[in-house]
Amino acid sequence: MHTDTERCVRAVQSKDARFDGWFFTAVLTTRIYCRPSCPAVPPKVENMTFLPSAAACQQAGFRACKRCRPDTSPGSPEWNARADAVARAMRLIQDGVVDREGVPGLATRLGYSTRQVERQLNAELGAGPLALARAQRAQTARLLIETSELPMGDVAFAAGFSSIRTFNDTVREVFALSPSDLRERAVKAGRHKNDPPRIPGTISLRLPFRTPLNPDNLFGHLAATAVPGVEEWRDGAYRRTLRLPHGTGVVALTPQPDHIGCRLALTDLRDLTIAISRCRWMLDLDADPEAVDEQLRSDPLLAPLVDKAPGRRVPRTVDAQEFAVRAVLGQQVSTAAARTHAARLVTAYGERVEDPLGGLTHLFPSPEALAALDPEALALPRSRRTTLTTLVSALADGSLPLGFDSDWEAARAQLSALPGFGPWTTEIIAMRALGDPDAFLPSDLGVRRAAQGLGLPAGPAALTARAAAWRPWRAYAVQYLWATDAHPINHLPV
Repeated sequence: MHTDTERCVRAVQSKDARFDGWFFTAVLTTRIYCRPSCPAVPPKVENMTFLPSAAACQQAGFRACKRCRPDTSPGSPEWNARADAVARAMRLIQDGVVDREGVPGLATRLGYSTRQVERQLNAELGAGPLALARAQRAQTARLLIETSELPMGDVAFAAGFSSIRTFNDTVREVFALSPSDLRERAVKAGRHKNDPPRIPGTISLRLPFRTPLNPDNLFGHLAATAVPGVEEWRDGAYRRTLRLPHGTGVVALTPQPDHIGCRLALTDLRDLTIAISRCRWMLDLDADPEAVDEQLRSDPLLAPLVDKAPGRRVPRTVDAQEFAVRAVLGQQVSTAAARTHAARLVTAYGERVEDPLGGLTHLFPSPEALAALDPEALALPRSRRTTLTTLVSALADGSLPLGFDSDWEAARAQLSALPGFGPWTTEIIAMRALGDPDAFLPSDLGVRRAAQGLGLPAGPAALTARAAAWRPWRAYAVQYLWATDAHPINHLPV
């Protein structure tokens, strides 16, 4: 979008927050970059230039605006709505792959050479993978400086910097303030004075999103399908355990009108950026609800559902492999039965964790742990035991890679080739584990009932044909269709 100068100028002059994260305004005279909705007086048009990422701005020598704090805007919705190499690379960078494995590791996961990855990212984002990862580290550092009482050395470590000196130099370069000055300004501004009291051993922060956001189906789905011991709804928050690269964590996510409250307890602070990224992914917080709802409103039968409760998100997962196992356990059974099956696996094969603030007890078992399970001990039909064990084996040996970097169509082909994987299971994994915004479930009972009630075709083939007009947002259409039912997944728990 940053190449459409006229559209960008209109967004800046109208201070349109819908475009925050889509592009950044760099001011040539002040050498400052801003989000489109910056409250300052817009600069003259001839002094504006538009760049696609904060990293590109920083690499070009611009520093972040102190008023609009562009580094805290929601991420670009493009990276979660596309499956090409650049989008997959951005999802991996957000998940900390460059910090852990370097650019060669990123390239290997994508199946490209290092040079190809750097060329593609520079062409579209104006910055290479190292600059993009550096911008993310700077953003995490600012978040910790302003919202925690951690010593600056711990902040540098948690944000992924290799040294205190690099941390100090980066913060000064990007924000034109020292780390101590940033913290002092935040305290004086009382920026987080309304946040809940801090609890020792936890980090509290706010996750921004584009409005509108309807929390009912998002948190309702996560709470209604929660696996005991791994997930729970407690005191108005969805809580769950996290398996992270350097350790484990527990997160509590609380819906608020203008943000999602996030409280994290981590065994290793190096996992902070990754934990935040996975929580944002799970809650679909980088979505563009205006674009989604505008497209779905074009169907006169869907329009009333969208107008009634706009801003529905797709509830996802923090672990694609975990969700694939749960999808198999949920085949042709009720939500309660699926939770029971999953809870038995957790008790038998899950890794125990400590949760002094709630009732969480385990991580969901890894594929490697589940590879040791005895099929005869599963209270499942024999055919489903075969489906589950075949899936677990493929996940454990790496022949079925499922994650943020998955190619959606390639993953569908591999899943469909497994025994017991029909269209419903494949598509629910594509929707909730892989994040394909166009995944569709025409054979789902709830979708078919809703379609029939609205006067839409109820047969899978006819409904798929009609749903072509909803593309590329059919996964969101499913959320609106499901919402016509009184099932607990559609309501915030009381």
